[in-house]
Amino acid sequence: MKNIAVLASGRGSNLEAIIESIENGTLQADLACVISDNQDARALQIARDHGFKALWLDPGPKKTWLLPEFEENYVKTLQEHNVDLVCLAGFMRIIKTPLLEAFMGRILNIHPALLPSFPGLDVQRKALEYGVKFSGCTVHFVTGDVDAGPIVTQAVVPVLDDDTPETLAARILKEEHRTYPEAINIIVSGDYRIEGRRVIRT
Repeated sequence: MKNIAVLASGRGSNLEAIIESIENGTLQADLACVISDNQDARALQIARDHGFKALWLDPGPKKTWLLPEFEENYVKTLQEHNVDLVCLAGFMRIIKTPLLEAFMGRILNIHPALLPSFPGLDVQRKALEYGVKFSGCTVHFVTGDVDAGPIVTQAVVPVLDDDTPETLAARILKEEHRTYPEAINIIVSGDYRIEGRRVIRT
């Protein structure tokens, strides 16, 4: 059984979906620890409520990324917990060299849009302003470029004529909760190969 860790900054709804999938046996992985850069993150309490190790690690002075010495502490903590796969779930920091090198090809992220469309933040507003008829979510490997790694899975959500960024986000979130555990299962199984930007099940 592979050990996973979840890095989260906020409410932890994707973490909740991952934990539920582990507890009901549909996700074949052990949750070694949950780490947050936010001391008040609900994700930490969710982890504790389910009996999993929950850790706050100092993110340092930068708002959107970790200085190398702080990121090295994240690496050290993950390694101490024998983590095989790192899963970002609303972790609001750009991953840099220390984590990328230590866990090369072993970091996943979920993004609330159909990449490569609408990377970055505020994606539901961007989708509505652009006029797309479909949006969704993407689970992808993390690389040095933001929201640009090989795609593991995607789920499609129709954009309704009366949608707001909030209503669209809520429907996409339901698909995130279904899709992320499925994607993690694919990766921890090892039954896949990467060709360019495509993750192909074998």
